[in-house]
Order: sequence, then C-alpha cells, then structure tokens
Amino acid sequence: MFRKLTREKQRLSKEECLELLINEKRGVLSVIGDEGYPYALPIDFYYKEEDNKIYFHSGKYGHKIDAIKKNDRVSFCVYDEGFHKDGHWSLNIRSVIVFGRISIIEEWPHNIMIDFCKKFTSDIDYIENEIKNLSSSTIMLRLDIEHISGKIVNES
Repeated sequence: MFRKLTREKQRLSKEECLELLINEKRGVLSVIGDEGYPYALPIDFYYKEEDNKIYFHSGKYGHKIDAIKKNDRVSFCVYDEGFHKDGHWSLNIRSVIVFGRISIIEEWPHNIMIDFCKKFTSDIDYIENEIKNLSSSTIMLRLDIEHISGKIVNES
C-alpha cells in the first residue's frame, strides 16, 4: 500500500526514525483540505513511545479540524536541523514521514499533556497553569501510525 523508498542507500533505520520523533519538537502535518487540495501546517507534537502514537494539541475549530472530520488520513513530516560533514558546504538532513489516521480527542489525557509540555519546559507550575487555562478551548489529536519511513538527504 505504501511506496518503497527509491534511494535505499539513504534509508534511515526504524530506530533513527523514532529518535527523530522523540527528539524533534515540530513537524508538518498534511491533511486533505478544501476541494481536495493538500493543507500542510507546522505543528508541535509529542511522540509517545509506549503506544507508538503521535499527539498534537489544537483549537477546536478551523481548516485543519474540518479537514480531519472529512478525511482522517494524514501524513506528518519531521526533519532535523541537519549537519555539515567536515570540509563540505552541503547540508545533510534527516527526515521522517509518517502516514496514518488521526482522531480528535475531546478530553485531554492529563498525563499525555504533561509529557507533551515537558518537551518545551520543565516548569511544572507553568505546565499545570496552561493546561488549566487552555483545556476548555482546545482539543487533542492522536495520530495512529500505519507506516513510517525516513531518509537522509544531502543537498549537493
């Protein structure tokens, strides 16, 4: 169902793909938007290793939510800052593409939101206050992973 990577030499291992999902803070979520046009947006995320799912927080309304309600199939791309090999100008970037189905979770699982927020700050008082203030106006999205692949690309 999912295509094979064209350039096998550039493939990242599953462990490298998961490392990117664990360590990176932002990615690009792509949904099927209005009239079948892709709609891609940068978004913060949390990958929970124990259940192999990706979580997002979102406002309750808007283009993204409308699109998800019509079609739950999405792709999600995460990439790192890249690195230069010694003596080379070109940038090497590792990226992961996740395909799966996304669902809307009306009630935030408190423990997941705590872990989500810890990606950005360790200030637990701040986290608890944000959850208290925002939980009534936001929802959580859960991406169930169906396929994952990653590769390293050299810009040269």
